[in-house]
Amino acid sequence: MYDWSKKTVTIEQVLDMITSGSNIAFGMAAQAPCVFISKLHTIADRVEDVRLTTCIDPINGEYLQEKYLKKSFIYDSYFYTPLQRRLQHTGRLSFIPNHLSSAANARNYHRKADFYIGSAYLPEADGKIRFSCSNVVEEDTAKAAGVVIMEVSPNVPRSFGQNYLEYDAVDYIVECDYYLPELPDGTSTEIDRKIGEHIADMINDGDCIQIGIGSIPNAVCEQLMHKKNLGVHTEMMTTGIMRLMKHGVVNGSRKQVDIGKVVCCFGYGTQELYEFMHEHPDIIVSRGSEVNDRYIISKNDNQVSINTTVEVDLCGQCCSESIGNLQISGSGGQVDTATGAVRSKGGRSIIALHSTAMVKNPETGEREEISKIVPTLRPGAVVTLSRMDVDHVCTEYGMVCLRGTNIRERAELLISIAHPKFREELREAAKELLYWI
Repeated sequence: MYDWSKKTVTIEQVLDMITSGSNIAFGMAAQAPCVFISKLHTIADRVEDVRLTTCIDPINGEYLQEKYLKKSFIYDSYFYTPLQRRLQHTGRLSFIPNHLSSAANARNYHRKADFYIGSAYLPEADGKIRFSCSNVVEEDTAKAAGVVIMEVSPNVPRSFGQNYLEYDAVDYIVECDYYLPELPDGTSTEIDRKIGEHIADMINDGDCIQIGIGSIPNAVCEQLMHKKNLGVHTEMMTTGIMRLMKHGVVNGSRKQVDIGKVVCCFGYGTQELYEFMHEHPDIIVSRGSEVNDRYIISKNDNQVSINTTVEVDLCGQCCSESIGNLQISGSGGQVDTATGAVRSKGGRSIIALHSTAMVKNPETGEREEISKIVPTLRPGAVVTLSRMDVDHVCTEYGMVCLRGTNIRERAELLISIAHPKFREELREAAKELLYWI
């Protein structure tokens, strides 16, 4: 019999444990400790340089005000959202380069957390306490942390898989009653739908897919409604995948591993998604270090990885996380899933992007259209997926395969799916770069 009442504390008692210099790791995305985050600013006047390690922080906590960050908190993140982007000028925020599959273990190697704090479903009779709908970094981080604290709520999903800690691994619990933070569905545009059509044409009945969040992935899911017997092995469980399951498109019957199951390492989306994940027997939530392991990904035949990017240069380098040197998101599992998919028998990796973007001209202040297929990446741009690992690239103008091509061939192919108004200047740039001799 496990007596969890012995470990129950108030959020005020948890806050009292935090001292200057404490190193705190949060649960990721929907797994974030909502009550702790909402109260963290209340200790700002008595602490300095408390280090917070997060990933896709979904809550705009009051502690993020500059007056608190200036002295009290240091913020490290595996993945930036608009919340983090607006704080970069403070000098108290820094990005942790990572692959999702190794993020937690790499961080533990450098700096183990003094405290791990995250949300969870109610403790269970067998002594387990489940991370609810995420185990990207949670288990690996918690097992290395000095103190483990779980905010438990009956209103979060109870999911299955390798997503729990045993009684002895948890030091304290805080009883809560909140619902998980939501991520609203994006609205797909006509360009998104065209890209979705191109990608859907590449996916066959029985393929196993990985797909993320955003307007393009949503459009892809919409275009897959007529497919049959798809499998899913993905880092992120989304509302798009949920709808494919509800329509019977996804059943995992042709997978070689985890047959009949949808495998992910976190879910993040709407309340409808969380309710769908709750005790769903066919959804497995497991550690990111396993789900995104390239070898494990490759075990399913015909694995198709679908990711998006910011810009692609003419030799195939993909910048998926920055605009120049300005960090805007993160690598996430893009390299894990892309390289794992191409190692799969019959597998494919697809990088999708709009052919153009509207940006503000720094000199005139006017918005202008630019090509997202570029001669070379912007100065300071991060190469997320290397030219050695890029496979298929898709815009609204079509899909090309760069696997095994030389530089001239891939420049020609990429120009063919660029916006027509930019193709001639891209050809001239290719000549200047000596790609065409």
